Amino acid sequence: MIVYKKTPHLRITRTQVPEPPYWAATTIAPYSPRRAAPIAVDYLDLRASCAERFEVSVCDNVRDDLERSTTRHPLHAPALIDAAEFAEVIFERGEDVLQFCAGQHVAAMQLVSARGALPRQVPDNAVITIAAWPLELARLGVLFAEAKERGLRWGVVIPIIFPVTTDLAALAQLAELARTYEASFFAGVPVELDATARNALAQSLTGEVRDDHFEMLFHSDLGPIRLATERHIAALAGEINAADFVIPPRWDRPTNWNAAVLLTLTASRILAMNRDEELAWRLTRSAKVVALLEKPIERVAQAASLSIIDSLDEISVDLLTEWLETGRSSFAGHIEKQWRLRRDSGV
Repeated sequence: MIVYKKTPHLRITRTQVPEPPYWAATTIAPYSPRRAAPIAVDYLDLRASCAERFEVSVCDNVRDDLERSTTRHPLHAPALIDAAEFAEVIFERGEDVLQFCAGQHVAAMQLVSARGALPRQVPDNAVITIAAWPLELARLGVLFAEAKERGLRWGVVIPIIFPVTTDLAALAQLAELARTYEASFFAGVPVELDATARNALAQSLTGEVRDDHFEMLFHSDLGPIRLATERHIAALAGEINAADFVIPPRWDRPTNWNAAVLLTLTASRILAMNRDEELAWRLTRSAKVVALLEKPIERVAQAASLSIIDSLDEISVDLLTEWLETGRSSFAGHIEKQWRLRRDSGV
C-alpha cells in the first residue's frame, strides 16, 4: 500500500565533481526516496528496502520551490531528476522540474522506471533514463518503443538486485529489447539490499535454486556477484552497440564536466578491477582539478597545452588531449575493453 501526502519540500543536492552512476552536478527529487511496494529502490542512495506500506511525500509546488532555491544558488548542468515509480504517473512533478530546467537552459536527465511514465514534453537536450525495475519485460518494451517512436535520447539503467536482475537469461532478453529500440546506453547499477528486502526476495524464491539463492542472500557477500553482473551488462552493451555507462546530457561537447566524467569513469573501473590503484587515484584527483577549473580546457589546449594546468598528471594530460582532438581516448578505450567481461565467458 502506498499513501501520498503533499509537502512543500523539494530535495536538491549539488556536487562540484561528477560521481557515478549518473554524473549529475545537480540532483532534484520531487518525491521522497521510497515510493514503491513491496520492494522499493532508492535510486540516489542505491539501496533497496521492503514494506507493505509506504508513505510518499510529494512536493506541493515545484516551480515555487525551485525559484526560491535558485535565487541564491543557480542550478548547474547536468541535472538529474529522480521521477521513478508510479508517483510520476499521478502527479507529474518530474516533468514540472524538467520544464523548469529547460526554461533555465539547464540540460537535464529524467529518471523513470517500469512502473512510471515518460514525460509528455521532452526538451531537445534532455536524456531519459529508464530504470529496469521491476524487471517486467512487457512493460519495459512498451516504454522502449515509445521512446524510440518519439525520437527521444534515452537509455537503460539496470538496478543490480540478486537474484532478479542478475539472471543471465533475463539480462539477455532485456539487452535484445534495448537493441531493437535503439537505446543509447545500457548500464548496470549495483544496489545494496537491507534486511527487509533480502527477506522479501527470499520468500519469493521458488524452484530448485531456492536453497542456493537463500543461502547467498543471507550468508554471502553479494559484492562479487554485483560486480560481475555489472561487467556482464557492460559486455552486453558492447554487443548491442550501446554505451556501457549512463550518458549525461550534452555528452558530445568537450566541456570540463565531461572531461571529469571520463577521468572518473576510467578511474572507478581501474579500482573495481583491482588494477593500478595509484593510477586510479591520480586520475580521480585530475578529474577534480578539471571539474573545478575556471577556464574551459578546450581553450587551454588550443592556446598552449593541458600540461600547464597544475596538479594534472601526465597520463590525464595525454588522455584528455587525445579526447579533445578526436572525441575519444585510446587509454580509456583500453580500460573499457578490459571492463567488459561476460559472466558466462568460457562456458
